[in-house]
Amino acid sequence: MSGWDCHAHVFGPYARFPLADTSVHSPPEASAEAYIGLLHRLDLEHGVLVHPSAYGQDFSPLLDALDRYPQLRGVIVARRDDVLDFKALRARGVRAARFSHRSGGNFPGAAGLDDLQALAPALADAGLHAELWTDTAALQDVAGLLDGLPIPVVIDHAGGFDLDAGVEAPAFQSLLRLVERGNTWVKLCLYRNLLGKEQPERGLAFQQALQQANPARMLWGSDWPHLRVSPEPDTAQLFALFHEGAGDAQTAQRILVDNPAALYA
Repeated sequence: MSGWDCHAHVFGPYARFPLADTSVHSPPEASAEAYIGLLHRLDLEHGVLVHPSAYGQDFSPLLDALDRYPQLRGVIVARRDDVLDFKALRARGVRAARFSHRSGGNFPGAAGLDDLQALAPALADAGLHAELWTDTAALQDVAGLLDGLPIPVVIDHAGGFDLDAGVEAPAFQSLLRLVERGNTWVKLCLYRNLLGKEQPERGLAFQQALQQANPARMLWGSDWPHLRVSPEPDTAQLFALFHEGAGDAQTAQRILVDNPAALYA
């Protein structure tokens, strides 16, 4: 299938690409070659690599992977004071810049909403979009800001929904309204919202609500190599769970092939 995994990370090899001195964790190596192998096992062709905080502002591991595997695309982290040539980065395969706005606070060194607002015109000029790592508790207060941006916004991890609050919770309903309006996309990567929860299959109700709100704005991401999650989930099982939530082959085709091709090609 010419499908897409829209959220993954690569690390190493550390002899060539050491972690930043500011890194707060030391993940095991997860090479671009290993990731390409994962795509083959899932019968997918394309992937989107998200720059991890452990590398600070060193994009070289990501750009090296993009140079060697043209079926991949990239997401960097950008702050308003960084000197970056977004058009040149787009020519290398970068399609977005990632920002954070989390109710529990952002990781050190993360780009925030002020950076997003300042950089949005330059990103638009270069044909890039924004990616936002957030959760529904934080998102509902900035929905108006996101609506007013001149670029699409892709929300990570299915919006960081609260499983126990349910799909009718005002915070999740705010996300659905954003999706309905069309400028907001969502990566249907559910599992981090389900860790330690009873009956995690309840998460499929959130996937299906998002799909119903606007199926043209849904994407899927594996989140490989599943950092700081123990035991590490089986990516193939996560992929199977996505298919269960998609419900039918036509919906799965739209989310895995048609939608990401429009956003990342």
